[in-house]
Amino acid sequence: MKLKYILLLALPILVGAYTVNETGITEILEIESGRIVGSKDHKSEVISFKGIPFAAPPVGDLRWKAPQAVDAWEGTRACTAFGPSPAQAAPAPFMFWSEEFLIPREPIGEDCLYLNVWTKAETAEDKLPVLVYIYGGGFRSGGSGCAIYNGSSMAEKGVVFVSINYRVGVFGFLSHPELSAESGYGSSGNYAILDMIAALEWIQRNIVQFGGDPANVTIAGQSAGSFAVNYLTVSPLAKGLFHRAIAQSGAAFLASPLRPGMNLHEAEETGLNFSKGLEAESIAELRALPVETIMKARGGLNSPFSDGYVIPEGVMDAYKNGRQNDVPVIAGWNKDDRVMPRAQSADQFRKQLQKRFGDMADDCLEVYPAGTEEEATRSQYEMSRDETFGIQAYTWAKIQSGVGGSPIYLYNFNRDLPAHTPETQFGAFHSGEIVYAYDNLRTLDRPWEDIDREIAGQMSDYWVNFARTGNPNGPGLPQWEAYTPENEKAMIFDTIIGQQKIPDLEQLGFWENYFLKL
Repeated sequence: MKLKYILLLALPILVGAYTVNETGITEILEIESGRIVGSKDHKSEVISFKGIPFAAPPVGDLRWKAPQAVDAWEGTRACTAFGPSPAQAAPAPFMFWSEEFLIPREPIGEDCLYLNVWTKAETAEDKLPVLVYIYGGGFRSGGSGCAIYNGSSMAEKGVVFVSINYRVGVFGFLSHPELSAESGYGSSGNYAILDMIAALEWIQRNIVQFGGDPANVTIAGQSAGSFAVNYLTVSPLAKGLFHRAIAQSGAAFLASPLRPGMNLHEAEETGLNFSKGLEAESIAELRALPVETIMKARGGLNSPFSDGYVIPEGVMDAYKNGRQNDVPVIAGWNKDDRVMPRAQSADQFRKQLQKRFGDMADDCLEVYPAGTEEEATRSQYEMSRDETFGIQAYTWAKIQSGVGGSPIYLYNFNRDLPAHTPETQFGAFHSGEIVYAYDNLRTLDRPWEDIDREIAGQMSDYWVNFARTGNPNGPGLPQWEAYTPENEKAMIFDTIIGQQKIPDLEQLGFWENYFLKL
């Protein structure tokens, strides 16, 4: 063990003694910017490369600019540890999310544009399907170094697994008239989405070196990552960079008064106000401010918007007009996919419904009753799930089946995760499906049962099959039919795995009627 450690430290110095087989996949590879060394798990034979830079550090004059090409390096770069997570608040467990769901405590910083690759390919000719994972975090937090995003299990199942970083918070989305003027494309903001596109372009140029097929790339994401997947399907800049999409709890088809859309002019106004709050008279002055000062400031923009360039128009408009990147999709949500931390009293809830929905308040109470405190609490959690996640995926299915040529497969993840104590029992909570979908139960400390291992095995098999062919079905798995308006079914992942009528259709029908009236 000690000898291994010494040799690993010596690799960057001794690398001249190594030769790289032109077709063989080893721990040492040549990519466009230079030579890299990763690490091999000799039990699984999976080779991982962590912290590969796919763009120049977005710091100094590159803060709030589209990602730039990374400088080549000489010698061999050690890629055996995750790069820094993007600038954000220090991670701290809250609500359902224990430490495994959070980024490492360090490093964290603006220099964050790194990606990670896991592969079990033997040669560059293997051309395995590529699955690119985009993390969640509300576009304000997150990073690819979370324990639950480990790509080893998926690589063992035959895909090249890639996880990517992107800028979050105001660093990822600030818009400003001065930034629009200097950009060269008449717009600003959405740097986070541009980071994702830059990573996908890097994959097109480099993934064959890892045994991956650049003509068979699946993008997948959860929560904000799922919203990002949805936005990438309507960005012309991403056209041809991916061939399938998996969206776990998130899409942006419907905007409500509580979550309105934004255009470039409105986004630029928020940027001007943000700059004034920091007493900065120019972008140059903003770029000169320390990261900590920027993070402490209020305002700015923290999510994607229709800027006329990266995201030219609203998602719904793009799909209705057939301007989406038309690819096969898996989309779904969880039984307890709520994001609200606590519920109001039954009386407060009824008053809120009356104020918000007016003559539709009674219709809302029909499907979200509030006769008792317990009933009202449950209804509020279900409303949070359905408005934020359920109706978005359901709308995606209805729209895609009508205007797209590619199939869409719906799912509901309904397995209550085993809990250590009643205080840690949150059901099938938001993000709870991740370790199942990527066969990563070992990365989350829970008292797993045999049924959990069965669900994880089958769910991840569906994901791998889909990445391989665009169809999740395969030997030994229950049949999963694509959504059609005549066959409103979803695959249910629970103690029994199988396709059923979509749960909560009455509640989704309420939201459909509500959004039609807006």
